[in-house]
Amino acid sequence: MEFEKIHNKGQARLFKSDFLEALTKAHPLVIWGMYLPVLLYLPYRAHTVHGFGASSLALYFFLGIFCWTLFEYIAHRFLFHWVPNTSFATKVVYTMHGNHHHFPRDRQRLFMPPLPSLLFACLLFGIFFLLMGSYALLFFPGFLLGYLLYASMHYAIHAWNPPFKWMKPLWRNHHLHHYKNEHHGFGVSSTLWDLVFGTMFDLKNEKEDKEKVNGLMFEKRP
Repeated sequence: MEFEKIHNKGQARLFKSDFLEALTKAHPLVIWGMYLPVLLYLPYRAHTVHGFGASSLALYFFLGIFCWTLFEYIAHRFLFHWVPNTSFATKVVYTMHGNHHHFPRDRQRLFMPPLPSLLFACLLFGIFFLLMGSYALLFFPGFLLGYLLYASMHYAIHAWNPPFKWMKPLWRNHHLHHYKNEHHGFGVSSTLWDLVFGTMFDLKNEKEDKEKVNGLMFEKRP
């Protein structure tokens, strides 16, 4: 989907209803608080009720994190940047992701809001359980942690400069996605799948508009 001019300041109005509008916003600590009990309980239940050992816990947990990175790439590239052909579909895509391209500094919409997040998480867990049975108790926490790390990374990229030099490519990849070419740089927590599928920016040779990139950052607080 082609997004219009970026507005660095402000916030999109997605619904006329103030109640529905409030449901589109989230604070990172609220989302982490929702899912930390799940991350702890499911592996505990897998061990105590189903008898899974440490090796199985580790294997499926890290497999879940790895599979999240692919899911993240596919969702961002093909779902969030889907080109709709009806006004309703356009509204859906804008609500899901387009508003973020218009207002990338809107920190209240850098995490999926609690209600749709819970519904989506329940749906995915149900699918995983149907496909994997009790192994989903090991896989899903890793997948969920992958999401939380992705969302936190996304928040950090829009809020701060990279804390370590080795993290700079992640920052640049996403900034270029916003300000250079929205058809590249779909990975946020990892650039692996951009490299695999040929949508990685040539970070050594790409020139970014530093004024625009600096505009993407939140103001530094005293």
